[in-house]
Amino acid sequence: MEYAAGLPGVVYAEDNLYTCSQDTQERIRERIEEYGLNRVVVASCTPRTHEPLFQETIRGAGLNPHLFEMANIREQDSWVHRDDPDRATEKAKELVGMAVAKARRLRPIEHTRFGVDHRALVIGGGLAGMTAALSIAEQGFGVTLVEREEELGGNLRHIYTALPGGGDPQALLRRTVEAVLGHRRIRVLTGAEVEVVGGYVGQYRSVVRLRDGRREEIEHGVVVVATGAQEIEPREYLYGQDERVITQRELEERIAGSGLGSAVCGLRSVVMIQCVGSRDEEHPYCSRVCCTEAIKNALAIKESSPGTEVYILYRDIRTFGFRERYYREARREGVVFLEYDVERKPEVWVDGDVLRVEVEVQPEGEVVRLEADLVVLSAGIEPREGNGVLAQLLKVPLDGDGFFLEAHVKLRPLEFAAEGVYLCGMAHSPRFLEETIAQARGAAVRAVTLLAKEELEATPIVASVNPLLCSNCGQCIEVCPYDARVPEPEKFYVQVIDVLCQGCGACVAVCPNKASQQKGFEVSQVYGMLDAVVEG
Repeated sequence: MEYAAGLPGVVYAEDNLYTCSQDTQERIRERIEEYGLNRVVVASCTPRTHEPLFQETIRGAGLNPHLFEMANIREQDSWVHRDDPDRATEKAKELVGMAVAKARRLRPIEHTRFGVDHRALVIGGGLAGMTAALSIAEQGFGVTLVEREEELGGNLRHIYTALPGGGDPQALLRRTVEAVLGHRRIRVLTGAEVEVVGGYVGQYRSVVRLRDGRREEIEHGVVVVATGAQEIEPREYLYGQDERVITQRELEERIAGSGLGSAVCGLRSVVMIQCVGSRDEEHPYCSRVCCTEAIKNALAIKESSPGTEVYILYRDIRTFGFRERYYREARREGVVFLEYDVERKPEVWVDGDVLRVEVEVQPEGEVVRLEADLVVLSAGIEPREGNGVLAQLLKVPLDGDGFFLEAHVKLRPLEFAAEGVYLCGMAHSPRFLEETIAQARGAAVRAVTLLAKEELEATPIVASVNPLLCSNCGQCIEVCPYDARVPEPEKFYVQVIDVLCQGCGACVAVCPNKASQQKGFEVSQVYGMLDAVVEG
Protein backbone atom coordinates (compact mmCIF):
# COMPACT_ATOMS: atom_id res chain seq x y z
CA MET A 1 0.00 0.00 0.00
CA GLU A 2 2.89 2.36 0.79
CA TYR A 3 4.33 1.72 -2.66
CA ALA A 4 1.00 2.49 -4.35
CA ALA A 5 0.53 5.67 -2.31
CA GLY A 6 3.84 7.01 -3.60
CA LEU A 7 3.09 6.54 -7.29
CA PRO A 8 2.65 9.66 -9.47
CA GLY A 9 -0.93 10.94 -9.42
CA VAL A 10 -2.03 8.85 -6.44
CA VAL A 11 -3.65 10.94 -3.68
CA TYR A 12 -5.18 8.15 -1.62
CA ALA A 13 -4.51 4.43 -1.08
CA GLU A 14 -5.94 1.89 1.35
CA ASP A 15 -5.92 -1.85 1.99
CA ASN A 16 -9.05 -4.00 2.37
CA LEU A 17 -9.58 -7.66 3.11
CA TYR A 18 -12.58 -7.95 0.75
CA THR A 19 -12.61 -5.10 -1.71
CA CYS A 20 -15.72 -6.47 -3.41
CA SER A 21 -17.83 -6.44 -0.24
CA GLN A 22 -20.78 -4.09 0.10
CA ASP A 23 -19.07 -2.13 2.89
CA THR A 24 -15.96 -1.55 0.80
CA GLN A 25 -18.04 -0.47 -2.19
CA GLU A 26 -19.70 2.14 -0.04
CA ARG A 27 -16.30 3.29 1.28
CA ILE A 28 -15.00 3.70 -2.29
CA ARG A 29 -17.93 6.01 -3.07
CA GLU A 30 -17.25 7.99 0.09
CA ARG A 31 -13.52 8.37 -0.69
CA ILE A 32 -14.28 9.57 -4.23
CA GLU A 33 -16.41 12.35 -2.81
CA GLU A 34 -14.09 13.14 0.11
CA TYR A 35 -10.87 13.41 -1.94
CA GLY A 36 -12.39 14.53 -5.23
CA LEU A 37 -10.99 11.49 -7.01
CA ASN A 38 -11.34 11.31 -10.80
CA ARG A 39 -9.65 7.94 -11.40
CA VAL A 40 -9.86 4.68 -9.40
CA VAL A 41 -7.51 1.68 -9.43
CA VAL A 42 -8.29 -1.60 -7.65
CA ALA A 43 -5.56 -4.21 -7.23
CA SER A 44 -7.16 -7.54 -6.33
CA CYS A 45 -8.62 -10.39 -8.40
CA THR A 46 -9.73 -10.83 -12.00
CA PRO A 47 -11.49 -8.01 -13.87
CA ARG A 48 -13.36 -10.64 -15.88
CA THR A 49 -15.76 -11.19 -12.99
CA HIS A 50 -15.42 -8.09 -10.81
CA GLU A 51 -14.72 -5.14 -13.09
CA PRO A 52 -18.45 -4.47 -13.77
CA LEU A 53 -19.08 -4.30 -10.00
CA PHE A 54 -16.44 -1.63 -9.45
CA GLN A 55 -17.46 0.29 -12.56
CA GLU A 56 -21.01 0.45 -11.27
CA THR A 57 -19.69 1.62 -7.90
CA ILE A 58 -17.81 4.60 -9.30
CA ARG A 59 -20.74 5.35 -11.62
CA GLY A 60 -22.83 5.74 -8.49
CA ALA A 61 -20.30 8.28 -7.23
CA GLY A 62 -20.63 10.36 -10.38
CA LEU A 63 -17.63 9.12 -12.35
CA ASN A 64 -17.62 7.70 -15.84
CA PRO A 65 -17.35 3.91 -15.35
CA HIS A 66 -14.38 3.73 -17.74
CA LEU A 67 -12.23 5.93 -15.52
CA PHE A 68 -11.42 2.73 -13.68
CA GLU A 69 -8.53 0.30 -14.00
CA MET A 70 -7.94 -3.05 -12.33
CA ALA A 71 -4.69 -4.91 -11.59
CA ASN A 72 -5.07 -8.65 -11.23
CA ILE A 73 -2.58 -9.50 -8.49
CA ARG A 74 -4.33 -12.72 -7.52
CA GLU A 75 -4.69 -15.03 -10.56
CA GLN A 76 -1.79 -13.41 -12.40
CA ASP A 77 0.53 -13.12 -9.44
CA SER A 78 -0.01 -14.49 -5.92
CA TRP A 79 -1.65 -17.73 -7.02
CA VAL A 80 0.98 -18.60 -9.62
CA HIS A 81 3.98 -17.48 -7.52
CA ARG A 82 2.93 -18.67 -4.09
CA ASP A 83 6.30 -20.39 -3.60
CA ASP A 84 8.25 -17.16 -4.13
CA PRO A 85 6.52 -14.38 -2.14
CA ASP A 86 9.35 -11.86 -2.47
CA ARG A 87 9.37 -11.89 -6.25
CA ALA A 88 5.57 -12.06 -6.27
CA THR A 89 5.54 -8.83 -4.29
CA GLU A 90 7.85 -7.18 -6.80
CA LYS A 91 5.60 -8.34 -9.63
CA ALA A 92 2.57 -6.97 -7.78
CA LYS A 93 4.27 -3.58 -7.58
CA GLU A 94 4.86 -3.65 -11.34
CA LEU A 95 1.24 -4.59 -12.06
CA VAL A 96 -0.05 -1.83 -9.78
CA GLY A 97 2.36 0.68 -11.27
CA MET A 98 1.21 -0.20 -14.78
CA ALA A 99 -2.45 0.10 -13.79
CA VAL A 100 -1.87 3.52 -12.22
CA ALA A 101 0.08 4.70 -15.28
CA LYS A 102 -2.76 3.67 -17.55
CA ALA A 103 -5.41 5.14 -15.24
CA ARG A 104 -3.73 8.55 -15.40
CA ARG A 105 -4.30 8.53 -19.16
CA LEU A 106 -7.84 7.14 -19.19
CA ARG A 107 -10.56 9.19 -20.82
CA PRO A 108 -14.33 8.99 -20.31
CA ILE A 109 -16.09 6.69 -22.78
CA GLU A 110 -19.71 7.33 -23.63
CA HIS A 111 -22.04 4.43 -24.38
CA THR A 112 -23.90 4.45 -27.68
CA ARG A 113 -27.58 3.57 -27.24
CA PHE A 114 -30.01 2.63 -30.02
CA GLY A 115 -33.57 1.40 -30.38
CA VAL A 116 -34.77 -2.16 -30.96
CA ASP A 117 -37.07 -3.43 -33.71
CA HIS A 118 -39.37 -5.80 -31.83
CA ARG A 119 -39.64 -8.37 -34.61
CA ALA A 120 -37.76 -11.60 -35.35
CA LEU A 121 -36.63 -13.31 -38.52
CA VAL A 122 -36.63 -17.11 -38.32
CA ILE A 123 -34.76 -18.85 -41.15
CA GLY A 124 -36.03 -22.40 -41.62
CA GLY A 125 -39.53 -23.82 -41.40
CA GLY A 126 -38.86 -27.24 -39.90
CA LEU A 127 -39.78 -28.28 -36.39
CA ALA A 128 -37.06 -26.10 -34.84
CA GLY A 129 -37.98 -22.99 -36.82
CA MET A 130 -41.72 -23.38 -36.27
CA THR A 131 -41.27 -24.02 -32.54
CA ALA A 132 -39.02 -20.97 -32.15
CA ALA A 133 -41.43 -18.81 -34.16
CA LEU A 134 -44.41 -19.90 -32.07
CA SER A 135 -42.55 -19.33 -28.83
CA ILE A 136 -41.53 -15.80 -29.85
CA ALA A 137 -44.97 -14.94 -31.19
CA GLU A 138 -46.74 -16.23 -28.08
CA GLN A 139 -44.72 -13.73 -26.06
CA GLY A 140 -46.07 -10.85 -28.10
CA PHE A 141 -43.50 -10.26 -30.82
CA GLY A 142 -43.89 -10.37 -34.58
CA VAL A 143 -42.11 -13.10 -36.55
CA THR A 144 -41.28 -13.58 -40.22
CA LEU A 145 -40.66 -17.26 -40.94
CA VAL A 146 -38.72 -17.94 -44.15
CA GLU A 147 -38.70 -21.48 -45.59
CA ARG A 148 -37.05 -22.23 -48.92
CA GLU A 149 -39.20 -25.28 -49.65
CA GLU A 150 -42.82 -24.98 -50.69
CA GLU A 151 -44.25 -26.31 -47.45
CA LEU A 152 -43.42 -26.25 -43.78
CA GLY A 153 -42.23 -29.23 -41.80
CA GLY A 154 -38.69 -29.97 -42.92
CA ASN A 155 -37.44 -33.42 -41.89
CA LEU A 156 -40.49 -33.98 -39.69
CA ARG A 157 -42.55 -34.58 -42.85
CA HIS A 158 -40.61 -37.83 -43.33
CA ILE A 159 -40.90 -39.17 -39.77
CA TYR A 160 -44.05 -41.25 -39.36
CA THR A 161 -43.52 -43.30 -36.25
CA ALA A 162 -41.80 -42.97 -32.89
CA LEU A 163 -40.68 -45.35 -30.21
CA PRO A 164 -43.34 -46.28 -27.65
CA GLY A 165 -44.34 -43.24 -25.62
CA GLY A 166 -42.91 -40.86 -28.21
CA GLY A 167 -46.26 -39.73 -29.59
CA ASP A 168 -47.31 -39.39 -33.22
CA PRO A 169 -44.79 -37.31 -35.22
CA GLN A 170 -47.30 -36.59 -37.98
CA ALA A 171 -49.86 -35.36 -35.47
CA LEU A 172 -47.16 -33.11 -34.02
CA LEU A 173 -46.43 -31.85 -37.52
CA ARG A 174 -50.08 -31.05 -38.24
CA ARG A 175 -50.59 -29.27 -34.92
CA THR A 176 -47.45 -27.20 -35.28
CA VAL A 177 -48.10 -26.19 -38.90
CA GLU A 178 -51.69 -25.25 -38.11
CA ALA A 179 -50.56 -23.19 -35.12
CA VAL A 180 -47.94 -21.35 -37.18
CA LEU A 181 -50.20 -20.64 -40.15
CA GLY A 182 -53.02 -19.54 -37.89
CA HIS A 183 -51.00 -17.23 -35.64
CA ARG A 184 -51.68 -13.56 -36.23
CA ARG A 185 -48.13 -12.52 -35.29
CA ILE A 186 -46.37 -14.96 -37.64
CA ARG A 187 -45.91 -14.25 -41.33
CA VAL A 188 -44.85 -17.33 -43.32
CA LEU A 189 -42.89 -17.06 -46.55
CA THR A 190 -42.44 -20.45 -48.25
CA GLY A 191 -40.42 -20.97 -51.41
CA ALA A 192 -38.31 -18.04 -50.26
CA GLU A 193 -34.65 -17.50 -49.41
CA VAL A 194 -32.71 -14.85 -47.52
CA GLU A 195 -30.28 -13.17 -49.91
CA VAL A 196 -28.97 -10.19 -47.96
CA VAL A 197 -28.58 -9.51 -44.23
CA GLY A 198 -27.62 -5.98 -43.30
CA GLY A 199 -27.69 -3.78 -40.23
CA TYR A 200 -26.89 -4.91 -36.73
CA VAL A 201 -28.45 -6.32 -33.58
CA GLY A 202 -31.76 -4.68 -32.85
CA GLN A 203 -31.93 -3.11 -36.31
CA TYR A 204 -31.39 -5.74 -38.98
CA ARG A 205 -32.56 -5.28 -42.55
CA SER A 206 -32.71 -8.40 -44.70
CA VAL A 207 -33.69 -8.97 -48.31
CA VAL A 208 -35.77 -12.08 -49.04
CA ARG A 209 -36.29 -13.49 -52.53
CA LEU A 210 -39.88 -14.67 -52.82
CA ARG A 211 -41.13 -17.62 -54.87
CA ASP A 212 -42.23 -15.36 -57.75
CA GLY A 213 -38.77 -13.81 -58.01
CA ARG A 214 -39.66 -10.55 -56.29
CA ARG A 215 -37.45 -9.29 -53.49
CA GLU A 216 -38.72 -7.86 -50.25
CA GLU A 217 -36.86 -6.02 -47.48
CA ILE A 218 -37.68 -7.13 -43.95
CA GLU A 219 -36.79 -5.21 -40.80
CA HIS A 220 -36.20 -7.17 -37.60
CA GLY A 221 -34.27 -7.05 -34.36
CA VAL A 222 -32.98 -10.65 -34.11
CA VAL A 223 -32.32 -13.69 -36.31
CA VAL A 224 -32.95 -17.34 -35.44
CA VAL A 225 -31.11 -19.85 -37.63
CA ALA A 226 -33.05 -23.12 -37.91
CA THR A 227 -32.17 -24.36 -41.38
CA GLY A 228 -32.00 -28.02 -40.38
CA ALA A 229 -29.91 -30.75 -42.00
CA GLN A 230 -30.40 -33.48 -44.59
CA GLU A 231 -29.99 -37.21 -44.93
CA ILE A 232 -26.81 -38.34 -46.66
CA GLU A 233 -27.45 -40.13 -49.96
CA PRO A 234 -25.56 -43.44 -49.77
CA ARG A 235 -22.96 -44.22 -52.42
CA GLU A 236 -22.32 -47.84 -51.52
CA TYR A 237 -23.99 -51.21 -50.89
CA LEU A 238 -25.78 -51.12 -54.31
CA TYR A 239 -27.98 -48.20 -53.23
CA GLY A 240 -29.66 -46.77 -56.33
CA GLN A 241 -28.79 -49.90 -58.30
CA ASP A 242 -31.11 -52.44 -56.67
CA GLU A 243 -34.59 -51.50 -55.49
CA ARG A 244 -34.22 -53.90 -52.57
CA VAL A 245 -31.56 -51.61 -51.05
CA ILE A 246 -33.22 -48.64 -49.34
CA THR A 247 -32.61 -46.23 -46.45
CA GLN A 248 -34.32 -46.20 -43.05
CA ARG A 249 -36.31 -43.15 -44.10
CA GLU A 250 -37.53 -44.92 -47.25
CA LEU A 251 -38.51 -47.96 -45.19
CA GLU A 252 -40.50 -45.73 -42.87
CA GLU A 253 -42.20 -44.07 -45.84
CA ARG A 254 -43.10 -47.51 -47.27
CA ILE A 255 -44.60 -48.53 -43.95
CA ALA A 256 -46.57 -45.27 -43.76
CA GLY A 257 -47.75 -45.55 -47.36
CA SER A 258 -48.91 -49.14 -47.49
CA GLY A 259 -49.17 -50.07 -43.84
CA LEU A 260 -46.74 -52.07 -41.76
CA GLY A 261 -48.22 -55.44 -42.65
CA SER A 262 -48.04 -54.84 -46.40
CA ALA A 263 -44.53 -53.38 -46.22
CA VAL A 264 -43.03 -56.44 -44.54
CA CYS A 265 -45.36 -59.09 -45.92
CA GLY A 266 -43.37 -61.99 -47.35
CA LEU A 267 -40.02 -60.76 -46.10
CA ARG A 268 -37.98 -63.58 -44.66
CA SER A 269 -34.83 -61.61 -43.91
CA VAL A 270 -34.07 -57.90 -43.44
CA VAL A 271 -30.47 -56.73 -43.04
CA MET A 272 -29.78 -53.25 -41.67
CA ILE A 273 -26.33 -51.69 -42.03
CA GLN A 274 -25.33 -48.86 -39.68
CA CYS A 275 -23.01 -45.84 -40.10
CA VAL A 276 -23.58 -45.45 -43.83
CA GLY A 277 -21.98 -42.16 -44.84
CA SER A 278 -21.22 -41.33 -41.21
CA ARG A 279 -18.16 -41.77 -39.00
CA ASP A 280 -15.92 -41.89 -42.06
CA GLU A 281 -13.32 -39.57 -43.54
CA GLU A 282 -15.88 -37.34 -45.23
CA HIS A 283 -18.28 -37.24 -42.26
CA PRO A 284 -16.24 -38.16 -39.16
CA TYR A 285 -19.01 -37.40 -36.64
CA CYS A 286 -21.75 -39.65 -35.28
CA SER A 287 -25.20 -38.73 -36.61
CA ARG A 288 -26.79 -39.78 -33.30
CA VAL A 289 -30.26 -40.71 -34.56
CA CYS A 290 -29.38 -43.61 -36.90
CA CYS A 291 -29.09 -46.42 -34.36
CA THR A 292 -32.36 -45.48 -32.70
CA GLU A 293 -34.11 -45.29 -36.08
CA ALA A 294 -32.85 -48.77 -36.99
CA ILE A 295 -34.01 -50.25 -33.69
CA LYS A 296 -37.38 -48.51 -34.00
CA ASN A 297 -37.98 -49.99 -37.45
CA ALA A 298 -36.61 -53.39 -36.43
CA LEU A 299 -39.05 -53.56 -33.52
CA ALA A 300 -41.90 -52.55 -35.84
CA ILE A 301 -41.02 -55.35 -38.25
CA LYS A 302 -40.79 -57.90 -35.45
CA GLU A 303 -44.14 -56.79 -34.05
CA SER A 304 -45.90 -57.20 -37.40
CA SER A 305 -43.99 -60.23 -38.63
CA PRO A 306 -42.31 -62.16 -35.78
CA GLY A 307 -41.00 -64.75 -38.24
CA THR A 308 -38.97 -62.24 -40.23
CA GLU A 309 -35.27 -62.41 -39.42
CA VAL A 310 -33.85 -58.94 -38.72
CA TYR A 311 -30.08 -58.40 -38.61
CA ILE A 312 -28.41 -55.11 -37.60
CA LEU A 313 -24.79 -54.83 -38.69
CA TYR A 314 -23.15 -52.18 -36.54
CA ARG A 315 -19.85 -50.61 -35.52
CA ASP A 316 -21.11 -49.29 -32.17
CA ILE A 317 -24.73 -49.17 -31.04
CA ARG A 318 -25.38 -45.67 -29.73
CA THR A 319 -28.88 -45.34 -28.33
CA PHE A 320 -28.59 -42.07 -26.46
CA GLY A 321 -30.19 -41.50 -23.08
CA PHE A 322 -32.97 -43.82 -21.96
CA ARG A 323 -33.30 -45.27 -25.48
CA GLU A 324 -30.91 -47.99 -24.36
CA ARG A 325 -33.91 -49.99 -23.12
CA TYR A 326 -35.19 -50.32 -26.69
CA TYR A 327 -31.89 -51.88 -27.72
CA ARG A 328 -32.37 -54.47 -24.98
CA GLU A 329 -35.97 -55.00 -26.04
CA ALA A 330 -34.87 -55.57 -29.63
CA ARG A 331 -32.47 -58.28 -28.50
CA ARG A 332 -35.26 -59.92 -26.50
CA GLU A 333 -37.50 -59.86 -29.58
CA GLY A 334 -34.91 -61.75 -31.59
CA VAL A 335 -33.19 -58.96 -33.52
CA VAL A 336 -29.64 -60.16 -34.23
CA PHE A 337 -26.82 -57.64 -33.76
CA LEU A 338 -23.55 -58.33 -35.60
CA GLU A 339 -20.57 -56.05 -35.06
CA TYR A 340 -18.28 -55.22 -37.98
CA ASP A 341 -14.99 -53.37 -38.25
CA VAL A 342 -14.73 -50.21 -40.35
CA GLU A 343 -11.67 -51.64 -42.09
CA ARG A 344 -13.77 -54.64 -43.20
CA LYS A 345 -17.16 -53.22 -44.08
CA PRO A 346 -20.00 -55.57 -45.04
CA GLU A 347 -20.27 -56.50 -48.71
CA VAL A 348 -23.54 -56.54 -50.64
CA TRP A 349 -23.93 -58.18 -54.04
CA VAL A 350 -26.52 -59.86 -56.24
CA ASP A 351 -26.15 -63.58 -56.92
CA GLY A 352 -28.66 -64.36 -59.64
CA ASP A 353 -31.87 -62.99 -58.16
CA VAL A 354 -30.65 -63.32 -54.57
CA LEU A 355 -29.38 -60.34 -52.59
CA ARG A 356 -26.45 -61.48 -50.48
CA VAL A 357 -24.62 -59.80 -47.60
CA GLU A 358 -21.31 -60.87 -46.14
CA VAL A 359 -19.94 -59.54 -42.86
CA GLU A 360 -16.86 -60.37 -40.80
CA VAL A 361 -18.24 -60.43 -37.26
CA GLN A 362 -16.12 -58.88 -34.52
CA PRO A 363 -14.31 -59.66 -32.35
CA GLU A 364 -14.03 -63.30 -33.45
CA GLY A 365 -13.51 -62.51 -37.12
CA GLU A 366 -16.04 -65.15 -38.23
CA VAL A 367 -17.42 -64.53 -41.72
CA VAL A 368 -21.24 -64.66 -41.84
CA ARG A 369 -23.14 -64.80 -45.13
CA LEU A 370 -26.79 -63.74 -45.22
CA GLU A 371 -29.53 -63.81 -47.81
CA ALA A 372 -31.59 -60.62 -47.67
CA ASP A 373 -35.00 -59.80 -49.06
CA LEU A 374 -34.34 -56.20 -48.05
CA VAL A 375 -31.19 -54.27 -47.14
CA VAL A 376 -31.85 -51.12 -45.15
CA LEU A 377 -29.08 -48.53 -44.86
CA SER A 378 -28.91 -46.27 -41.82
CA ALA A 379 -27.76 -43.14 -43.64
CA GLY A 380 -26.16 -40.36 -41.62
CA ILE A 381 -27.05 -36.68 -41.37
CA GLU A 382 -25.11 -33.91 -43.11
CA PRO A 383 -25.41 -30.10 -43.10
CA ARG A 384 -27.78 -28.40 -45.51
CA GLU A 385 -26.40 -27.14 -48.77
CA GLY A 386 -26.13 -23.40 -48.53
CA ASN A 387 -24.92 -23.24 -44.93
CA GLY A 388 -21.72 -21.59 -46.11
CA VAL A 389 -23.59 -18.84 -47.97
CA LEU A 390 -25.89 -18.13 -45.03
CA ALA A 391 -22.94 -18.13 -42.62
CA GLN A 392 -21.27 -15.44 -44.74
CA LEU A 393 -24.45 -13.37 -44.83
CA LEU A 394 -24.82 -13.51 -41.05
CA LYS A 395 -21.05 -13.38 -40.37
CA VAL A 396 -21.23 -16.46 -38.17
CA PRO A 397 -18.93 -19.50 -38.16
CA LEU A 398 -19.37 -23.12 -39.19
CA ASP A 399 -17.62 -26.01 -37.51
CA GLY A 400 -15.29 -28.38 -39.31
CA ASP A 401 -18.22 -30.53 -40.44
CA GLY A 402 -20.25 -27.66 -41.91
CA PHE A 403 -22.80 -27.23 -39.12
CA PHE A 404 -23.30 -23.82 -37.50
CA LEU A 405 -21.00 -23.24 -34.53
CA GLU A 406 -22.29 -21.69 -31.31
CA ALA A 407 -20.36 -19.02 -29.38
CA HIS A 408 -19.54 -21.36 -26.47
CA VAL A 409 -20.73 -24.92 -26.02
CA LYS A 410 -21.43 -24.43 -22.29
CA LEU A 411 -21.78 -20.70 -21.66
CA ARG A 412 -23.55 -19.60 -24.86
CA PRO A 413 -24.86 -22.77 -26.53
CA LEU A 414 -27.82 -21.14 -28.31
CA GLU A 415 -26.25 -18.04 -29.77
CA PHE A 416 -23.42 -16.89 -31.97
CA ALA A 417 -20.62 -14.47 -31.18
CA ALA A 418 -22.50 -12.06 -33.47
CA GLU A 419 -25.00 -10.49 -31.10
CA GLY A 420 -28.68 -10.97 -31.88
CA VAL A 421 -28.25 -14.17 -33.93
CA TYR A 422 -29.44 -17.44 -32.38
CA LEU A 423 -29.26 -21.11 -33.31
CA CYS A 424 -31.43 -24.20 -32.88
CA GLY A 425 -32.23 -27.60 -34.31
CA MET A 426 -30.21 -29.71 -36.71
CA ALA A 427 -28.59 -26.61 -38.17
CA HIS A 428 -26.36 -27.02 -35.12
CA SER A 429 -25.96 -30.82 -35.13
CA PRO A 430 -27.98 -34.05 -35.56
CA ARG A 431 -30.54 -34.44 -32.77
CA PHE A 432 -33.84 -36.04 -31.76
CA LEU A 433 -37.25 -34.36 -31.91
CA GLU A 434 -37.50 -33.58 -28.21
CA GLU A 435 -33.98 -32.10 -28.24
CA THR A 436 -34.91 -29.96 -31.22
CA ILE A 437 -38.00 -28.62 -29.46
CA ALA A 438 -36.07 -27.86 -26.26
CA GLN A 439 -33.30 -26.07 -28.13
CA ALA A 440 -35.77 -24.07 -30.24
CA ARG A 441 -37.62 -22.89 -27.14
CA GLY A 442 -34.31 -21.98 -25.52
CA ALA A 443 -33.23 -19.95 -28.56
CA ALA A 444 -36.60 -18.20 -28.54
CA VAL A 445 -36.17 -17.25 -24.88
CA ARG A 446 -32.76 -15.77 -25.63
CA ALA A 447 -34.19 -13.83 -28.57
CA VAL A 448 -37.14 -12.51 -26.56
CA THR A 449 -34.79 -11.33 -23.82
CA LEU A 450 -33.33 -8.94 -26.39
CA LEU A 451 -36.60 -8.09 -28.16
CA ALA A 452 -38.20 -7.05 -24.88
CA LYS A 453 -35.77 -4.18 -24.47
CA GLU A 454 -36.60 -0.70 -25.71
CA GLU A 455 -32.94 0.20 -26.15
CA LEU A 456 -29.63 -1.59 -26.48
CA GLU A 457 -26.21 -0.39 -25.47
CA ALA A 458 -23.28 -0.88 -27.82
CA THR A 459 -20.02 -2.31 -26.56
CA PRO A 460 -18.11 0.73 -25.27
CA ILE A 461 -14.61 -0.63 -25.93
CA VAL A 462 -14.61 0.02 -29.66
CA ALA A 463 -12.28 1.62 -32.15
CA SER A 464 -12.29 5.29 -33.01
CA VAL A 465 -10.78 7.35 -35.84
CA ASN A 466 -8.96 10.68 -35.65
CA PRO A 467 -10.16 12.51 -38.80
CA LEU A 468 -7.07 14.72 -38.81
CA LEU A 469 -4.74 11.71 -39.16
CA CYS A 470 -6.85 9.40 -41.34
CA SER A 471 -5.76 9.28 -44.99
CA ASN A 472 -8.76 7.18 -46.06
CA CYS A 473 -6.42 4.46 -47.35
CA GLY A 474 -8.99 1.75 -46.57
CA GLN A 475 -6.63 -0.78 -45.00
CA CYS A 476 -8.74 -0.90 -41.84
CA ILE A 477 -11.86 -1.59 -43.89
CA GLU A 478 -10.22 -4.62 -45.48
CA VAL A 479 -9.18 -6.22 -42.18
CA CYS A 480 -12.37 -5.51 -40.17
CA PRO A 481 -14.14 -8.88 -39.68
CA TYR A 482 -17.42 -7.22 -38.62
CA ASP A 483 -17.89 -4.69 -41.47
CA ALA A 484 -17.89 -2.00 -38.81
CA ARG A 485 -15.88 0.53 -40.82
CA VAL A 486 -17.15 2.48 -43.82
CA PRO A 487 -15.52 5.21 -45.92
CA GLU A 488 -16.73 8.80 -45.75
CA PRO A 489 -16.00 10.07 -49.28
CA GLU A 490 -17.17 13.62 -48.59
CA LYS A 491 -15.20 13.90 -45.34
CA PHE A 492 -12.14 11.93 -46.51
CA TYR A 493 -11.88 9.67 -43.46
CA VAL A 494 -13.19 6.29 -42.34
CA GLN A 495 -16.12 6.09 -39.95
CA VAL A 496 -16.63 3.41 -37.26
CA ILE A 497 -20.11 1.95 -36.75
CA ASP A 498 -20.02 1.53 -32.97
CA VAL A 499 -22.80 -1.02 -32.74
CA LEU A 500 -21.02 -3.36 -35.15
CA CYS A 501 -17.52 -2.94 -33.77
CA GLN A 502 -16.44 -5.68 -31.35
CA GLY A 503 -13.21 -4.03 -30.26
CA CYS A 504 -10.87 -6.66 -31.71
CA GLY A 505 -8.22 -4.04 -32.55
CA ALA A 506 -7.33 -5.33 -36.02
CA CYS A 507 -7.86 -1.87 -37.52
CA VAL A 508 -5.59 -0.26 -34.94
CA ALA A 509 -2.79 -2.69 -35.74
CA VAL A 510 -2.95 -2.11 -39.49
CA CYS A 511 -3.40 1.69 -39.53
CA PRO A 512 -0.19 3.28 -40.94
CA ASN A 513 -1.00 6.75 -39.57
CA LYS A 514 -2.05 5.87 -35.99
CA ALA A 515 -5.41 7.39 -36.83
CA SER A 516 -7.24 4.34 -35.44
CA GLN A 517 -7.29 4.03 -31.68
CA GLN A 518 -8.87 1.46 -29.40
CA LYS A 519 -10.94 3.09 -26.69
CA GLY A 520 -9.67 1.94 -23.33
CA PHE A 521 -6.42 0.75 -24.93
CA GLU A 522 -5.11 3.84 -26.66
CA VAL A 523 -1.47 3.97 -27.70
CA SER A 524 -0.62 6.54 -25.03
CA GLN A 525 -2.16 4.33 -22.36
CA VAL A 526 -0.28 1.21 -23.44
CA TYR A 527 3.01 3.12 -23.77
CA GLY A 528 2.42 4.57 -20.31
CA MET A 529 2.13 1.05 -18.89
CA LEU A 530 5.35 0.00 -20.64
CA ASP A 531 7.18 3.06 -19.36
CA ALA A 532 6.04 2.24 -15.81
CA VAL A 533 7.66 -1.21 -16.08
CA VAL A 534 10.89 0.00 -17.68
CA GLU A 535 11.37 2.94 -15.32
CA GLY A 536 10.40 0.87 -12.28
